Amino acid sequence: MAEPSKKIGIWTSTSLVVGSMIGAGVFLVPSAMASYGSVSLLGWVFSAIGAFFLARVFSRLSALVPKSTGGPYAYTHHGFGDFAGFIVAWGYYISVITANAAITISFVSAMSTFFPALATNAAAAILTGLSAIWFLAWINTRGVPASGRVQLVTTILKLLPLLVISIGGLFFIRAENFHPFNSSGGSVYDAINATATITMFSFVGIECATIPADSVENPGKIIGRATMLGLLICTIVYILGSVSIMGIIPAAQLKYSVTPYADAAAIMFGNNARYWASAGMAIAAFGALNGWTLIQGKLPYAIAKDKLFPPVFGRQNKKGAPYVGIIVSSTFVSVFMMMNYTKGLVEQFRFLLLLSTLTTLVPYLFCAAAFVIIRLKIKQSKGLPAAIIVGALAFAYSIWAVAGSGQNTVYWGFLLLMAGIPFYVWATYKKNSELKDVSEV
Repeated sequence: MAEPSKKIGIWTSTSLVVGSMIGAGVFLVPSAMASYGSVSLLGWVFSAIGAFFLARVFSRLSALVPKSTGGPYAYTHHGFGDFAGFIVAWGYYISVITANAAITISFVSAMSTFFPALATNAAAAILTGLSAIWFLAWINTRGVPASGRVQLVTTILKLLPLLVISIGGLFFIRAENFHPFNSSGGSVYDAINATATITMFSFVGIECATIPADSVENPGKIIGRATMLGLLICTIVYILGSVSIMGIIPAAQLKYSVTPYADAAAIMFGNNARYWASAGMAIAAFGALNGWTLIQGKLPYAIAKDKLFPPVFGRQNKKGAPYVGIIVSSTFVSVFMMMNYTKGLVEQFRFLLLLSTLTTLVPYLFCAAAFVIIRLKIKQSKGLPAAIIVGALAFAYSIWAVAGSGQNTVYWGFLLLMAGIPFYVWATYKKNSELKDVSEV
């Protein structure tokens, strides 16, 4: 366990939330929503409201169950026991390493603006991706404080271009670009539902401050504050950024743009601004990869400490870093990343991304329910009705998010979760055998 003097505080914890939520994918959302019209802004509002209730759940859980390393896994385990905790952890772990491979690919893509060979030379792209993965793996083996410093710096650097475009762009908007209000061809309700489904993934990562709880100063207070502050910062950036870009670039042009933030920057400051917008995208991906690398080490560590994962994942180095989990996870990330650049394996990699979508959302479902269960166990009536309402609304939003991910995603994601059962049976057998040996002694 990390020494108290080496634990992270409010700003580093907040940067972990913001840095993990704002990845390279967020830079493409305005283009994805352009065909719906300005009604898509309401999709952001709907997602932000749902994310608020989830943030409240994680904030309250961090106070009710402080020092519970593992975030969604720890809370689900506390509320529902070994099996539910393992299933959530299994799916979440696979989704994290798959997402890290996708983030690495986004980083390489952003860097191709400065090094065009990365867009055409698979070997160069793979080498760049592997360098990013293993450099950040090394940083994270230096301990949470070292990773936290990188996260804080990259979060500040990624926010700067986003804020410049989000706030500065308000002075360049043209009112006619917001018309028509709804160009989706369907009802306003359907348009909001569709755009909210697109935007909800931009709030994934809201739980990240809860996962390294054993490395946070006064986790009962700091984690909750960092989670709510991180949500506020991201919501402001997301909504203002969409307003500015939709107001600057006509919808007919925006929906075909593959670099909407860079295009907006070029209109605002000239063509050379594309480079620093692309730099912002690269830093966003790099920072997100750093944050999720920390998570991919801490999560298997927490499961191993509860004897539901191979004990080797519970090992720490002298810096308090779960180095085995970081190394094994980074190896998987490397393999998945290389699949994208290997002819014949690209579709398999995309299929892995599809599978990981559901396993990212299911933990929210369990945590919302676990919050109500844990709160009821306290047997304290003060604030109980409000807690039940918050938990119910977070649960309802999570159900909607799972349904909105699509039938294929739910089907294959469910099979992926079920694939973890043999591992759970093995872990339970080993755990019970150890307990039996101890009792016999």
